[in-house]
Amino acid sequence: MTGVSAIGGAGRRPADPGAAPAPGLPAGGGAGPGTGRRAAGEPGWSGGAAGSGPAPADPVSLDLWRAGQGDQAAFARVVDAVGPIVFGVARRTVRSEALAEEIAQDVLVEAWRLAPQFDPVRGSARAWLATIAHRRAVDRVRSEQARRNREDREARYVTRPHDAVSEAVVDRLDRGRVAAAFLALDEARRRAVGLAYYEGHTYREVAVELGIAEGTAKTRIRDGLRQLRAALGAPT
Repeated sequence: MTGVSAIGGAGRRPADPGAAPAPGLPAGGGAGPGTGRRAAGEPGWSGGAAGSGPAPADPVSLDLWRAGQGDQAAFARVVDAVGPIVFGVARRTVRSEALAEEIAQDVLVEAWRLAPQFDPVRGSARAWLATIAHRRAVDRVRSEQARRNREDREARYVTRPHDAVSEAVVDRLDRGRVAAAFLALDEARRRAVGLAYYEGHTYREVAVELGIAEGTAKTRIRDGLRQLRAALGAPT
């Protein structure tokens, strides 16, 4: 991932024919973009005696500043110098080489787009691009996690039509067998079981309802349940 080709063919920004040369981009020879020397007007340049003025910016930061003025060669040097750092930051966060490569590509494209806003006096190009890479990687991790959570939720709610139909058929058959076995009970047991298990009455309430002793109610319910289990093939 070297050179300007790494950012999808970003080209030189067109210059305004009527505008004066940008600081550090003289029309003729001498210091300026691509020479490795700072020209008057570039960040970190001091027009006074040696040692005066702001501390010089590092070469990569100056190259990114020059790229913001349209210097394609300077940006190629930025990609060569910072590309591995950007990839490494992304790789440690997303733990996927393929995703890290995508993120690094996006960050370099963003670096070319935002280069005119970069101020090397306020910070280094390496730190600036590493911060962008980290943010992009964190965003990608969150996006991937949200996607997985969404797929998990959808998978839990997906039902197979044939399974639902099968369950409905079995449930209907079971209800039909229970109803047939219940109707096969003699009237005394049927009424006692119905009051206890279909209407939720206690033994005492069943006895009162039927006008019989509580012990008799318990016997009819117990015998009725045994007959139901036998009819349904369940162990008694």
